[in-house]
Amino acid sequence: MTQDIEITTSSGNVFADLGLPDSEELFVKAQLAQKINAYITANKMTQESAAKLLGVDQPKISALMRGKLTGFSLERLFKFLNTIGSDVKITIQPNSSNNARTTVCF
Repeated sequence: MTQDIEITTSSGNVFADLGLPDSEELFVKAQLAQKINAYITANKMTQESAAKLLGVDQPKISALMRGKLTGFSLERLFKFLNTIGSDVKITIQPNSSNNARTTVCF
């Protein structure tokens, strides 16, 4: 006996797909945190050394690396990216359709 499985195509934002409030902000935070984590990993940094560089304590780096982003504002993540040598550029432009969206490009 076979069973039909319903498949739903993702919107590209897992937080929106889950119906979470502030899904756009959560998605952007996750993408920014991924870039910071990639830097820490690529440079073989310990959580202690990353914490010292970014001016926070080690438990904050642990939370960041595990995706626990509740205590991090977008501004704070932008500052971390600047500290590790990345420029952050925010562009606001007229929407070409009726579907407003937030996009982060790396």
